[in-house]
Amino acid sequence: MLWTLALGLWGLSRQDSMWRDEAATWQVAERSTAEIWHMLGNVDVVHGCYYLLMHGLFSCFGPCTTTLRLPSVLATGVAAACVAVIGHRLAGIWVGLAGGMAFGLLPAVQFYLQEGRPYALVAAGAGISTLLLVTVLQDRVRTVYWAAYGGTVLLTGLLNWLSLMILPAHLATLVWTRAGRGVWTRWTTASTAAAVCVLPLVLFSRGQSAQVSWIPPLTWHMLIGPAVLLLIGGVGALLDRPRAGRLSVSAVGLPLLAVPHIGLIGLSLIQPLFLDRYILFSLLGLALLIGTVIGSAVEAVRPRHPRASRWILPATVVVATAALLPQSLAKRSPASRVDDVLAVASDVRRMKATGSAVLFVPSARRDTKSVSPSAFAGLRDIALTESPEKSGTLKGVEADPERIRAAMLGQRRILLVTDATQVAKPVTAERDRMKIAVLEKYFTTVADQQVRGRRVTVYVRLASAH
Repeated sequence: MLWTLALGLWGLSRQDSMWRDEAATWQVAERSTAEIWHMLGNVDVVHGCYYLLMHGLFSCFGPCTTTLRLPSVLATGVAAACVAVIGHRLAGIWVGLAGGMAFGLLPAVQFYLQEGRPYALVAAGAGISTLLLVTVLQDRVRTVYWAAYGGTVLLTGLLNWLSLMILPAHLATLVWTRAGRGVWTRWTTASTAAAVCVLPLVLFSRGQSAQVSWIPPLTWHMLIGPAVLLLIGGVGALLDRPRAGRLSVSAVGLPLLAVPHIGLIGLSLIQPLFLDRYILFSLLGLALLIGTVIGSAVEAVRPRHPRASRWILPATVVVATAALLPQSLAKRSPASRVDDVLAVASDVRRMKATGSAVLFVPSARRDTKSVSPSAFAGLRDIALTESPEKSGTLKGVEADPERIRAAMLGQRRILLVTDATQVAKPVTAERDRMKIAVLEKYFTTVADQQVRGRRVTVYVRLASAH
């Protein structure tokens, strides 16, 4: 856990950058509880519990990138500790240590380790629930463990209901280990209770499915990554020499790795949902199986070279850390994300002038203003009719195209905040097309700045257009 926490605290601020997903967390966490509830009725209810948690943390410790990201760091440390304890119990100390150390080094884990989003917390919940399942399967059946198991699955499901895919993974473990009738009865009761409690969130969030309409349909090349992970996990499972009816690393780790991937692929055939962050918790299984590979190497060397065998894990960690260093540094840089809302806010502060107006294309780029309102002081948001807070949305409500056009023609100087050329998507919304058309016809560019995926352009009204 200490190793993972060190990886998380390293470069935590990412050079004072924040990208659009984290900006959503930031702006919602700064709202009042009533405003958050109002918003959840319209958008992002799937992250409602996480937003309320972050609202509490922002209220206690103040809004900053440390408060935003530290929960993910701590949660990933807990997840790594769970991997270590599970591996230790099932296969010995070397498998546990190796699996726990490997978890924090996995590239995807390093990405979300410092992310102000709920995915690391979900991984921690999955780790705790899996550890509780292993505990009861090791003949430590107590009611309190089952209550804790059901409660953990419930809380994790409220953070992201796709985490409920851990239940079929645990079901596969019970089948593999030929669990007794008592275990089956208690597991069914606990898992059903948790799933039923999360069901209202699942059903309500389906009404907000337009939020994920941007996710592309599943293609064959998207399956390459999961296939590689399953191949690595399969090697670890073979080295574990699993036997049916025996609780082992393979019986726990392989379903934990494979079932969420298979489940998400199946869901994506119905509605595109295939994003690795939704099943980040499956990498707990991969880490366990990697631990088995290293543990098997230690056991193979120990009979002839007992002293040398102790250095296999430290040497492997050093080599892996060195090999992944370029990627680790890249993930801790502002360029690791598609954009940076803080950098562009600094440009707005420098480029604005008294009496200027501001426009956003698309309107979601208003997140820069929501996170850094002081940078936009003195600028008139001429397209906005209702703020994000009052409208219960993330981007506010804009006027109809004709009203925006009339407001634009009454301005002398307009700042446009949009996506940088490299990441910009074609403008499709009618009001956004109108904004661009008016700027190109009646205004001329006098300043243009692109930084970290965002762009600020200053337009001045053409003399001939008056």
